[in-house]
Amino acid sequence: MVAEDPLFSGSWTLYKFRATVINDIWPETTLFTLIAAMVTTVTMLTKHDLGVGSTLLTVLGTVLGLVISFRTSSAYERYQEGRKLWSNISIASRNIGQLIWVHVPVERVKATDPIANDADKVRAERIKAVIEKRSMVNLVQAFAVSVKHFLRSEPGIYYEDLYPLVSFLPRHSTTSDPTQHDVLPMWLEHEKLSQSARSSTTSLPSTGTSPRKHVVRKDSSFSNYEKALPQVVSEVPLQPSRLPPATKFYDYFPFLRILKPIWAIPRFFYRRLTGRKKMVDEEAGIRGWTGKIKAPPPIDSNVPLEITLFLHSYVAFVLRSGLAQPAVATALMNNLGSFQDTVTNLERVRNTPIPFAYQAHLRMSLWIYLAVLPFQVVTTMKWMTIPGTCFAAFMLLGFLEIGQEIENPFNYDENDLDMDSFCASITRELHEITAHPAPDPSSYVFTHANQPFAPADCRHAEEIITDVAHEYHAPQRGMDSIKRTLLRSWKQVEEVTKDC
Repeated sequence: MVAEDPLFSGSWTLYKFRATVINDIWPETTLFTLIAAMVTTVTMLTKHDLGVGSTLLTVLGTVLGLVISFRTSSAYERYQEGRKLWSNISIASRNIGQLIWVHVPVERVKATDPIANDADKVRAERIKAVIEKRSMVNLVQAFAVSVKHFLRSEPGIYYEDLYPLVSFLPRHSTTSDPTQHDVLPMWLEHEKLSQSARSSTTSLPSTGTSPRKHVVRKDSSFSNYEKALPQVVSEVPLQPSRLPPATKFYDYFPFLRILKPIWAIPRFFYRRLTGRKKMVDEEAGIRGWTGKIKAPPPIDSNVPLEITLFLHSYVAFVLRSGLAQPAVATALMNNLGSFQDTVTNLERVRNTPIPFAYQAHLRMSLWIYLAVLPFQVVTTMKWMTIPGTCFAAFMLLGFLEIGQEIENPFNYDENDLDMDSFCASITRELHEITAHPAPDPSSYVFTHANQPFAPADCRHAEEIITDVAHEYHAPQRGMDSIKRTLLRSWKQVEEVTKDC
């Protein structure tokens, strides 16, 4: 995602150039510029005057500008809504991770249990509890990753950033003599991938549901991210975390696509002379005639749903076992419900584009307006009609294309949301939560490093507790002395910081 201004922040690069809409609007801009050139040349160099009255120019231009503005604003609202919904996933992930890690106890052996006096068994139960909680936190991380692949129309779980987090989940509905008919929905894709792996062990498995071809490459940042995941052996080759369409030479120099048919002629005769068969066009079905990458078709994915089912079953287990208070379980259920609501809303944003009739009518109206524009301004602008029409087409078509590009912000376009970074951020936060052992507060509160009453009283906590001769420990006025100290601390802080 390109979020910085290339003109005033950083340097201009080809990657940032691809984030513009020049790649997408150059054929139309060129067409209307040629029309303007034709009209201007005929009017200026011949006796035929192609100029017409400009009465409709002002009226139609104003209306068309308002409609394009509404189109762009509607698309940007969808873009912003997608970002807000991802924030909901981040918030719910933090909450669930903290609730599981802090509020679900590790000490589960009661004094009345038969193994209470066996230190080894008690220690083993404690380790099992930590493993259990950490595994559930990994599922919270896997939920965000599965939503990312779902929104990008990448079905299944066989990805290097998802499979290691869910590989331990059960695969069959029964544990006694499982058959192919007992495979759970999440793992149904396994059969297709296994068949693909058996037929070709050197190529990556294809999911079979999306016609898009992907280039198998990873940038350094996400290679490092995958190193932070569990090292799990898969029965089929795993696909990379990112599967963007291959970047072609013409993506950086879009105007050279005009020459592509010319280069195809010598390639055709070369194949005929060498006896080679016609090569399959790898871009077929991926790009339109202008070279613009098409959005992948939506898919139905049950992976996020099944992950939440396992998290719900864990909450039910915690309640049945009496390991958490009802308030904690309620908070867990509310955040899991937030997961479900967020996925539904994200699916709504992705699968409900602006109606085609509206888009088609708006684009046709804009084409007609730009085609008629040179006839209305050639009388007054003369030769300036050509650059004027070019600029008008560039501006209006650009805004229209921006609205169409950002209305689905979940793909691999340079202006789409950086969901990989969002997932990496959730991963870091969950690991930071589980890095804290959640010890008894008494083990770190009453130490030399803690000065609770500063700045009025800079003694450390342990000294305050052991100094029984201090006025804090007086039987009648001890608490009053503490309150006065806290009031003095407030006054000192207020005085020192009021000018900051």
